[in-house]
Amino acid sequence: MRLIINLVLLALVALLVFILISSIRAPIAFQAEKTKRVDAVVNSLKKLRSAQEIYREVTGEFTNDYGKLKQVLQTGNIQTIAVLGNPDDPNSTEITYDTTYAPAIETVNRLKINLDSLQIVPYADQGTEFELYADTMTYQKTLVHVVEAKTYFYKFMGAEFSSEKYKKYDDRYNPKAPLKFGDKYTPNLTGNWE
Repeated sequence: MRLIINLVLLALVALLVFILISSIRAPIAFQAEKTKRVDAVVNSLKKLRSAQEIYREVTGEFTNDYGKLKQVLQTGNIQTIAVLGNPDDPNSTEITYDTTYAPAIETVNRLKINLDSLQIVPYADQGTEFELYADTMTYQKTLVHVVEAKTYFYKFMGAEFSSEKYKKYDDRYNPKAPLKFGDKYTPNLTGNWE
């Protein structure tokens, strides 16, 4: 009888040790997976933001059309104006402007932007794209171009980690929150991760 009680107690201790180890591993695994996925999505958003900035240099505006974005980045040219002479010097009599053009694709290649996967959200279901918004608006009595690109945590965290229950491991975790750059209502290109 005593042997049976000892075996039951030993099994109970083993079960408690297993539960304790699992409770320690779960938040560590969640944080590691979250960090890996967020870093990949932020990297993709940064490349998309750079692509939009290059597009704006070529066209003067942003776009919400991925096809148009890729086409302009592949075929467009970036204008550069060099000022020869000092326009601020009243004694300078000769000021010339030299305009040159460089293919936008050179900048795209230098920044290592892959145009084929630019719109794809890493770790999300196949074919999931970043939501893209571009328009003009009046901001402080000036017409400005605005852009916003975003996705939501639940889209790239996967079925396992997109639950509200993971808030117990990270108070700020909200699977319905967006990860984005830009803003529909202000001329701003910063990311909400910065």
